[in-house]
Amino acid sequence: MDQKLIERLESAVSRLEALSTGIRSRGGGDDAAADVVVDPSIVAFGDLMDQCVGRFLTAAEKIGGQVLQVSKLVQESFAVQKELLSKVKQTQKPDNAGLGEFLKPLNEVIIKASAMTEGRRSDFFNHLKAAVDSLSALAWIAYTGKDCGMSMPIAHVEESWQMAEFYCNKVLVEYRNKDPNHVEWAKALKELYLPGLRDYVKSFYPLGPVWSPTGKPVAPSKAPAPSAPAPPPPPPASLFSSESSQATSSKPKEGMSAVFQEISTGNVTSGLRKVTNDMKSKNRADRTGIVGATEKESRPSSKAFSKAGPPKLELQMGRKWAVENQIGQKGLVIDDCDSKQSVYVYGCKDSVLQIQGKVNNITIDKCTKMGVVFKDVVAAFEIVNCNGVEVQCQGSAPTISVDNTSGCQLYLSKDSLGASLSTAKSSEINVLVPGAEPDGDWVEHSLPQQYIHVFKDSRFETTPASHSGG
Repeated sequence: MDQKLIERLESAVSRLEALSTGIRSRGGGDDAAADVVVDPSIVAFGDLMDQCVGRFLTAAEKIGGQVLQVSKLVQESFAVQKELLSKVKQTQKPDNAGLGEFLKPLNEVIIKASAMTEGRRSDFFNHLKAAVDSLSALAWIAYTGKDCGMSMPIAHVEESWQMAEFYCNKVLVEYRNKDPNHVEWAKALKELYLPGLRDYVKSFYPLGPVWSPTGKPVAPSKAPAPSAPAPPPPPPASLFSSESSQATSSKPKEGMSAVFQEISTGNVTSGLRKVTNDMKSKNRADRTGIVGATEKESRPSSKAFSKAGPPKLELQMGRKWAVENQIGQKGLVIDDCDSKQSVYVYGCKDSVLQIQGKVNNITIDKCTKMGVVFKDVVAAFEIVNCNGVEVQCQGSAPTISVDNTSGCQLYLSKDSLGASLSTAKSSEINVLVPGAEPDGDWVEHSLPQQYIHVFKDSRFETTPASHSGG
């Protein structure tokens, strides 16, 4: 039997014995600290790190390089969260400013991890983004109640994983037939959060961390923190809010914005733009609904506008979400939507949009290197005049159409396998569907782009020149 495994078993037995007998440490610590050592939730988090983080790091060690570096930062982030969970049991519930100070150690590790995705694009960019984006799930510890502007802890972990999964799936597809170590790394990363962290939170903290009413208050910072660079206008309503379709998400969440203002400068959701009431066309003072003659004359053509027009992410007339001219924005999110609204994405490049909730239809027009993650559409999802688009459907879509597009990858969920998929004047269209096993690899199918036409029995018969295969 492996020596490390024996040591882990002995450690687990010791912890269980301490739990059952109520033994407290005698190293001079106070009773509260000793109780934390044998607290079931802390023991369970240690087991989560030993098993899931351990498996993830083992896979990273076989790959090495940047993948190992970012994986060690994931391990460090979980270690910091374990320390914070221990401190929660000895600390009074802080106010917003105190919570930001309490979470500072976690923020610092996330900043280091996020820095690895900046600058020149690495050959392992998908690995880095998957690991870094996944760390936002650890913000569940900041949940302080239904009015804090966040989803409840279990939902937050699940929703935070969705953006990381977009890049994790790309690793699985890229290395499926190349290197099993990378496949193992991606699978281990997912299982660390789903079911790992999610089930842990569900078992011990479904309503958020439990602070000590008699504990110590959070100590204020001795030195003033350096001023953080101002986020691009408009500021995010809540950097960790992922509620899909609740009407309350459109309300400003100033309290949590203040708490995570510092985290936003380095967290994976840095620059994420949420739509607030003042961004909606019906509430903007500069939009009267009447287009004057001067405005018509000064408006450039659509092609010129796509190159020089300002970026836009807003709800127009309460019915249409307009996402335009976004360049290099990886954290675009629409979370306040309903089934009567449509989403129109135009002229975006090298960006990622997440649509959290059911909408009527989605259109992607004249976009390059654009990623879109959505849940459900009532009517259709359309891709027109695009180049290099990746789309992930997490729910259902009755119709998906691809027109005049070069390079498109579609990830379909089990609920969307019955979709009617049509293509026209398009090339390099690949559709990935879930494998037969629950945790199986994605199966890729290439849609035919060439056809053979044979005149027979007074009519032409058309057959594809190639067929899709696993």
